[in-house]
Amino acid sequence: MYLLLAALTSFSVGFLITPVLISILKKAQIGDVPGGRKIHKTFTPSMGGIAFMLSTFIALGIWGWQYPLPDIRYLLGAIALMFFVGFRDDMVELKAKHKLMGQLVAVILVIGAGDIRIRDFHGFLGVGELNLWFSYGFTAFSLLALTNAFNLIDGLDGLAGTVAVITLALLGSWFYFQGLASYSVLSFTLLGGVLSFLVFNWHPAKIFMGDTGSLTLGFAMGSLVVAFMDYNAALPQGAPLKLMPSFTMGVALLIYPLFDMARVFARRIRRGRNPMIADKSHIHHFMMRMGFSHDKVALILGGIQLFLIAGVFGMSELTDNMALPILSVVVLFMGYRLDRVTPKYIKKKVLKSSNQTHENLPAKREKKKIKLEKTVLKQDEINLN
Repeated sequence: MYLLLAALTSFSVGFLITPVLISILKKAQIGDVPGGRKIHKTFTPSMGGIAFMLSTFIALGIWGWQYPLPDIRYLLGAIALMFFVGFRDDMVELKAKHKLMGQLVAVILVIGAGDIRIRDFHGFLGVGELNLWFSYGFTAFSLLALTNAFNLIDGLDGLAGTVAVITLALLGSWFYFQGLASYSVLSFTLLGGVLSFLVFNWHPAKIFMGDTGSLTLGFAMGSLVVAFMDYNAALPQGAPLKLMPSFTMGVALLIYPLFDMARVFARRIRRGRNPMIADKSHIHHFMMRMGFSHDKVALILGGIQLFLIAGVFGMSELTDNMALPILSVVVLFMGYRLDRVTPKYIKKKVLKSSNQTHENLPAKREKKKIKLEKTVLKQDEINLN
């Protein structure tokens, strides 16, 4: 009951303050201007992450006394730090190395002080429990990858929010049933805040989340996924809701951002481009070219995310050695089909548009010759002055 109230509080606060934030940002002219790789048509305020992160922390402040929040104090501190990294980058763009350094400090706080890390590969590739320093290094790499992968998908109205809602709802429910109250209340307050933001971010978006939102939300979800993998693996065999295969399930919870980042980087490197330079090669860009609207793309990709998670649920009898390659093959095949199908759809769309244009053109007018009688010219007086 308290979790529901915490989520509702976060949603209500976010719903009330987001319009105020939009007005302030418009007056200050802080936002994204159309043009370049931007696909929106008008000036749109950014930094919407301020609203849903503020609503999350207000809800935690109101209802947190019911839960052992000191258990996650380092995680909360790291999320706050990541928020200020994103805020600083939105206000005055940071250099890539400075941005990465700020992210790394937050990651170290979570891993070193909070002890939230990947400890075991659960037999994947024949690897069990990880060496301490390898565990630190691999977790740091994973958190940075998850954070920036989520940041990269924030390029379409409602997309990042939709993916976040699915992941946070599943994680919050699992933490609740396992009695991990502090992680559960954090998941649900974030969920409430993101839902309130989606009201204003759904197409046509009145506000974007910006790095203030996408970096913070991606980092928070990445940390929660790592915590899920750790606690899930520690459950005794046969425990209720022990989700197997554990490592694969953790990957599936954020499979879309991870695959999109890997796919985009691979395409850029293959074409001899810098993988860090932005372009329009993301999955949502391809689907937009196929003629899908913003909201349809968000719903389709959210549905695919749910489908892949459900698929891992269906492989509960398999080990990670079997399940993760199967998940990878399915995702790679879907990406391959997208790359093959998109040009055909674009070609059909262009041909259809061309045919409609020709059909709408008026028929060529017949040339009419004007004949003048010689007698008319003879009869009229012509002024030669």
